[in-house]
Amino acid sequence: MLAKRIIPCLDVRNGQVVKGVQFRNHEIIGDIVPLAQRYAQEGADELVFYDITASSDGRVVDKSWVSRVAEVIDIPFCVAGGIKSVEEAGQILSFGADKISINSPALADPELITRLADRYGVQCIVVGIDTWHDAATGRYHVNQYTGDEARTKVTTWETLDWVEEVQKRGAGEIVLNMMNQDGVRNGYDLHQLNLVRDVCTVPLIASGGAGTMEHFLDAFQTAHVDGALAASVFHKQIINIGELKQYLKQQGVEIRVC
Repeated sequence: MLAKRIIPCLDVRNGQVVKGVQFRNHEIIGDIVPLAQRYAQEGADELVFYDITASSDGRVVDKSWVSRVAEVIDIPFCVAGGIKSVEEAGQILSFGADKISINSPALADPELITRLADRYGVQCIVVGIDTWHDAATGRYHVNQYTGDEARTKVTTWETLDWVEEVQKRGAGEIVLNMMNQDGVRNGYDLHQLNLVRDVCTVPLIASGGAGTMEHFLDAFQTAHVDGALAASVFHKQIINIGELKQYLKQQGVEIRVC
């Protein structure tokens, strides 16, 4: 059995790490490189960096900080932000990223997933899915351009259909960003994760809602995800990664402990 992964998420805007609630009202957390170093030292299995306004601004992620991060950490990291071509992805990988993630660009051009997988291999192609639960209908819908409140829109894709589609096109991993839970620390949406797990055969990463160590345990033991991504509980030092991993190991979760 592969070890489960703990993955801090660093949302980047204007060269700094920020964090919002339900993708809104972002506050500045700190500088990119020191935070990356801290999480690597605490025992994170990998890091994910989202340049949250790159797609909505029509630009690609700033590669200068990608190379700086690669110089100071020795764990894998994934970068997302406005990647719309094979060439742009290649540049980010050449600057030191281990994986690239696409979200809004994949919705605009689903064939991009296949082109990237064919060129670089499915193992380094991640698709992020921003999913919103409509309480009125009970359905889950995929959102696009969520980094800019003015441009955010609900797409025609329902979440489960899009999960199946991106796998057919070559996604090697899926990060499910559950927007309703984002930043509120009330736990992951286990019902949605179980629905997605049933149709997802590639590694599945849960994102949005972690507030306690038990929430991570629930995601692993109830929804059987491969990794759990979180931001605010790590940024605000509510949970220490090393202590979290010790707790999970004690609960029987297969996890790498430093």
